Amino acid sequence: MYQYTDFDKAFVKQRADQFRDQLQRWQAGKLTEDDFRPLRLQNGWYVQRYAPMLRVAVPYGEINSAQIRVLAKVAREYDEPEAEVFKQALEGQGKLGTTYLPKNCAHFTTRTNVQFNWIPLSKSADVMDLLASVNLHGIQTSGNCIRNTTTDALAGIAPDEIIDPRPYAEILRQWTTLHPEFAFLPRKFKIAITGASEDRAATGWHDVGLHMVKNEAGEIGFKVFVGGGMGRTPVIGTAIREFLPWNQIMNYIEAIVRVYNELGRRDNKYKARIKILVKAEGQAYIDAVEEEFRQIVEVDGGPHTVPQAEFDRVAAMFTTPALPVVADAAGDEQALIAQTAKEPAFARWIARNVHAHRVAGLRAVTLSFKRVGQAPGDAQSEQLDALAHLVDKFSAGEARVTHDQNVMLPWVQVGQLHALWTEAKALGLASTNVALLTDMIACPGGDFCALANARSLPIADAITARYQDLDELDDIGEIDLHISGCINSCGHHHSGHIGILGVDKDGKEWYQVTLGGSDGSTLSGQAVAGKVIGPSFSAAEVPDVIEAVLSTYRDLRQPGEHFIDAVRRIGLDPFKEAGKAARHPVEAEEEALA
Repeated sequence: MYQYTDFDKAFVKQRADQFRDQLQRWQAGKLTEDDFRPLRLQNGWYVQRYAPMLRVAVPYGEINSAQIRVLAKVAREYDEPEAEVFKQALEGQGKLGTTYLPKNCAHFTTRTNVQFNWIPLSKSADVMDLLASVNLHGIQTSGNCIRNTTTDALAGIAPDEIIDPRPYAEILRQWTTLHPEFAFLPRKFKIAITGASEDRAATGWHDVGLHMVKNEAGEIGFKVFVGGGMGRTPVIGTAIREFLPWNQIMNYIEAIVRVYNELGRRDNKYKARIKILVKAEGQAYIDAVEEEFRQIVEVDGGPHTVPQAEFDRVAAMFTTPALPVVADAAGDEQALIAQTAKEPAFARWIARNVHAHRVAGLRAVTLSFKRVGQAPGDAQSEQLDALAHLVDKFSAGEARVTHDQNVMLPWVQVGQLHALWTEAKALGLASTNVALLTDMIACPGGDFCALANARSLPIADAITARYQDLDELDDIGEIDLHISGCINSCGHHHSGHIGILGVDKDGKEWYQVTLGGSDGSTLSGQAVAGKVIGPSFSAAEVPDVIEAVLSTYRDLRQPGEHFIDAVRRIGLDPFKEAGKAARHPVEAEEEALA
């Protein structure tokens, strides 16, 4: 993973010191709430439904064991709601039924960041100091700026990788941090990069999606997509450049953002994302970007052209950890085959949670943070401490937060897989559900978020509880289930093979179900937004509707056919009828009245 320089460390520490000064001035009444709001947002501090929420940056998902231990300390000592606030939260949620308000925990997000939901602002500067001690911060995790650049959790180790995207992501991160033109955009701006033949970074759904490619001459460059996004208007990014030389990427993004800054709407936040501009202007936007790029390169001299020496410097900071010499790699592989033959549960875990590696004798392992009674992506403080132990013992001190709200160990030796499985199982982190139905994505929803129309977490828990039979999950096969509590789509419901969206009708929680969405991966195929089936459903109906949809798939599928392929082949009508038949009479009547 990237090794911070002395400059990086000093920068993060100075930012924490600056935030403490800003906080103290606000507490003393020297800064108004309006003055303080953008300052706290620039450091990742939101104010949510009941309490502040902190978003910690984890660039391209890479994190080490020392950082995980500090996150555990933050969860244990600071993620604790004030008694009166928690009482009010419980009272406010009581009318909605079962309440899910976890504390003393961290939450892994789809952008590979980490969030906390209960830290009081009065303690925020102490937390920022603690995070800075291990080079963590909240810079570029909120506000109308270029956010945390994301990539593939297998970046740098995937067998199908063409080019390692991490050095390019780091160059973009350094360049965009504190860039004055990128700090006050019409709306937030997200970039994703993939360097593999399979797009595991969902690039089509980003404001800018970058595919690393090689041309016929073997030169490295980018295929550039612009204007993807979810929210109220789901749009897949448009390819505006088939090949951009790698060293021009900053000049080109400068052109993309300058045109967006000039033409993007600022009068309506729902129409301010770049996707709206690209959709409205079409070729005119592309032409404007190309002209701006020409001006930057030919007139201004290409001030942000990346020198080879600078790229080499950054790339050299991505060090492979010191790994013990494997005495008998072939023997370890044979022993793994024998072990899986003897232990079916271990074999299932190997097939589901363990991934191929570009280095012989190594594997990448996903630890699942999805189980009954725990929100997808949540990790209690004791789980984080246990995770840090596993990371040190089995992955050379390094881990990665994944887009699917899990954690991956990227440097596991084949000979240690069984020992890792044994320890992870004892800690409750060895669920063999990766890429299956219960490995779902879900946002915090109405339990925490002030923007949400409905709660996501009780729905996720109800579905997870219903599908605990591993044989049944395997029979259903690989499937992406995504849940959002509102149209802002933080749970990426648009890209789910099955998507669930919380909606508000006359002050009551209802849910739309969509089918056929995809993120652009090999299994999912080309990125596309799912389509709504039928009317909205009540919270009580949703698990029955999902069961009816899955039963229809199992009845109509062809041998070996995945759910997403069956939906595309069959069409939505049988699934609509199944959902309709699963409705409860009372809820159906209430929805009609609403």
